Parts: sequence; C-alpha cells; structure tokens
Amino acid sequence: MSVRRPAALLAAAVLLAVGCAKRETPAQAAAADSLPKVVLETSLGRIVLELDRARAPHTVENILRHVNAKFYDGLIWHRVERDFVIQTGMMTPDFMVRTSSAPPVAIESRNGLSNVKYSVGLARGSDPNSGTVQFYINLKANPSLDFKTADAKGWGYTVFGKVVEGQDVVDRLGRVPVARSHGDENVPVTPVLVTRAYVEAAGPAPAAGR
Repeated sequence: MSVRRPAALLAAAVLLAVGCAKRETPAQAAAADSLPKVVLETSLGRIVLELDRARAPHTVENILRHVNAKFYDGLIWHRVERDFVIQTGMMTPDFMVRTSSAPPVAIESRNGLSNVKYSVGLARGSDPNSGTVQFYINLKANPSLDFKTADAKGWGYTVFGKVVEGQDVVDRLGRVPVARSHGDENVPVTPVLVTRAYVEAAGPAPAAGR
C-alpha cells in the first residue's frame, strides 16, 4: 500500500460541543456495558456497530457521548475510498464542518484489535493522540493501519468496534461513485447521509438461575 492511503485518514481534528456530563472511569464503563451497540441509520440503510468498551474505553466513551449528543445526525460519509475505507464524522451535506469542544482522545491502538474487514477505527491527525469524532469502517483487511511500534510511524489507528449488522450497506456505500470535491478525490457524487445515530438499548438482564 502506498504512503498516501493511511495519510487519507489523517483528517484534521474537529471539535464539537457535547455538554459536560460527569465521565465514568473506564472500569465503571466496561462494567456497565462492555459491548454497547450504535445504530447508524443512513440513506442507504441501517448499519449497527458493536463497540469494544473493554479494549478501547476512552475512545468508546467519546464516541458514545457524541452519539448521545446527536453529533452524527445529518452528517455525510465524506470519504469513500474503494477497497479501503469509508469515513464520516465531519461534514454536513453542504460541506460545512461540524465542530466539537471535546478534547482529543489518547490513542488506544495497542489493544490487540486489528483493522480487519468491517472493523471500525478512529481517524486522527499526524499526532497519534489527536483523534476526536471522525471514524472509518474498513472495506477490507488493512493491516498497515495496525499498531506496530510506539513511535510516530508505528502507532497506527485505534480499532474500537466492528459492524455486526448492515455489512451489505457498508459494501454498497463503498462502491458509490465519487469525484474530487472540496480538496478531496473521494467524495460521493450523491451524498450518503447518517440520518440518525443512536445507542441501541440493551436487552433485559437474564433472570437469576437461568
């Protein structure tokens, strides 16, 4: 893979206002729900992400806070690079950047999770600790994005979940026609929206003795 493809994920960190709710510690969050699910209703269909709160607690907490703040509602998938990744978390359909006051998240790429097909990772800038709200879904296995060494060239990207429903929607999204627009070569010609994003309610706990 050329150097350019990983660089395509090095989007500038954008910051959005999400409120100041008291944060849980990673241990409390994992105990509450270690595998929360986020539903992305898109203009092509429904995608469900299962997030790994135990392996990437800070990243998952940050994503859930933004989902609950309705940050992703109405954004487009602004990057579609065929046979590589699809990415969202920054642009509205009129190419305005949505911003956040949330601080960047410390990188958690050394967590044993890999950029396999349909895994979900946090986009970032050249600083490994600059990821905020943008995330990508791998259209194929991309081991070049994995953690290798704890230095500028080897940190890779934090994988924090996977697609558990709607893989066909991801595949269709990965094949939409793209064109150069607003300085990027991989913008869908017809915008594909995240019309709504929300945390799926967990089912009831099993009764004692079952």
